[in-house]
Amino acid sequence: MGDELDGPRGRIYLIKQVMEGASVTRHTQLHLDRCLSCLACETTCPSGVRYGRLLDIGRVAVEQQVRRSLAERMKRRLLCAVLPHGKRFAPLLGLARGLRPILPPSWRKMIPPGQESGFWPPARHGRRMLALGGCVQTPIAPNIDAATARVLDRLGISLERPAGSGCCGALSYHLSQQHDGLDFARQNIDAWWPHVEAGAEAIVLNASGCGVMVKEYKHLLRNDPAYAERAARISGLAVDIGEVLAKEDCSGLVQARGSTTRIAFHAPCTLQHGQQISGTVEAILKAAGFDLAPVPDAHLCCGSAGTYSILQPRLSHRLLHQKIAALESGQPTAIGTANIGCLVHLQSRASVPVKHWIELLDCSMSATG
Repeated sequence: MGDELDGPRGRIYLIKQVMEGASVTRHTQLHLDRCLSCLACETTCPSGVRYGRLLDIGRVAVEQQVRRSLAERMKRRLLCAVLPHGKRFAPLLGLARGLRPILPPSWRKMIPPGQESGFWPPARHGRRMLALGGCVQTPIAPNIDAATARVLDRLGISLERPAGSGCCGALSYHLSQQHDGLDFARQNIDAWWPHVEAGAEAIVLNASGCGVMVKEYKHLLRNDPAYAERAARISGLAVDIGEVLAKEDCSGLVQARGSTTRIAFHAPCTLQHGQQISGTVEAILKAAGFDLAPVPDAHLCCGSAGTYSILQPRLSHRLLHQKIAALESGQPTAIGTANIGCLVHLQSRASVPVKHWIELLDCSMSATG
């Protein structure tokens, strides 16, 4: 943006002013709103400043002092009332898909197509891991969870999705509805806990944005006497699916093929900056026989950033255009990613199919028997 206040250093300065009692204006709020929360600044900061946590504190403080327009308030309330609740979101998504044929072409690509989930293996192994119920991922792309279960099943691990598990809480929390976000966290802890006590060895996250949030439960609930201890245990068990496969012997998963599939991997910000997992997924895909196309400026955000593509569409689409150009520069036949928000965002403009990387791996396994 060419403005110091639209960078992390400038925003920290603004937050410092707010906390010291300086007057807060819409100008302050605008600069905090424009932040993607991509956390690339945390990756590069030599001092280890936890900018993301500062931003959440600053946004709440500003929200309490600056009244948004009626249209902005309604949009944010609608997002928090619908997106974290799969049962509310699913029928609206179905309606949008039904109207897809009569919508303008530019709108059609913004509505993800329907998808079958495929077979979910029954719990039959001694080793058990838990999945997150989630919010928008299940209605949009149910095959992601099922593919995760199928891959783990081949490794002798059963993936279970406990009843009562739902949204991780990130969407509400980062829209300054922190009480709601923490309630979602507590709900998940309650759903997972009996299974953890019964011996489940990990909580597997295949949406990298959710992974960041669940790994933060320990910090976010540290002052809650009823949940602090359990939250710390849950955060310690939370792992990205890439972290799981990196520790397993996957040599027998994929047989040799006559040709390789060239794909471009988009590493979401929440994977490489939020969870600090870089190169893990790429190594798994290479070992599985995929040819990875080079992606220039792979550290940059695609512009999805949770609800950013809805609340800051102009900036989001600038970033999307740049990201698509980078991903398709190596002429891949498909694009793989690790977060449902990024997947839908990239899918709206990409000229090649966009899939979660675990779906690509699962498909490769199925093709080879």
